[in-house]
Amino acid sequence: MEDQEMQLKVKRVTDKFTESMYVLANEPSVALYRLQEHVRRSLPQLVQHKTDMQSWEEQSQGAIYSVEYACSAVKSMTNSILYFKSIETLLRQTIHLKDQMSAFQGRSDVSVSSSPIASQPIPPPPPPPSSSSSS
Repeated sequence: MEDQEMQLKVKRVTDKFTESMYVLANEPSVALYRLQEHVRRSLPQLVQHKTDMQSWEEQSQGAIYSVEYACSAVKSMTNSILYFKSIETLLRQTIHLKDQMSAFQGRSDVSVSSSPIASQPIPPPPPPPSSSSSS
């Protein structure tokens, strides 16, 4: 009876050992299979996400370039205030001179038409000096 009992115990131990070896041998392959399954499922989404991020990065770079260009334009405009002030001063001087000329021309038209010299013809200008000189 002890032999049968001993054989039963040995059989149980060997079965448990075989089962443990089977699990240990197959566990890494099952884990790798699950990992491969997960990668196959999630890889297309990851690729799509990557392409979306690259597109957003390109759009962001374009927007950043536009903003930097606009900032430099605004800075150059603030630096050009001196030129605009100079132009404004020159325009004011020009308007003032034009007003003076108009006033002077108005006075000279009145004095020329009332003077006796106005009825006399204006003599032609003298001829230009000749370019050939006699020596």
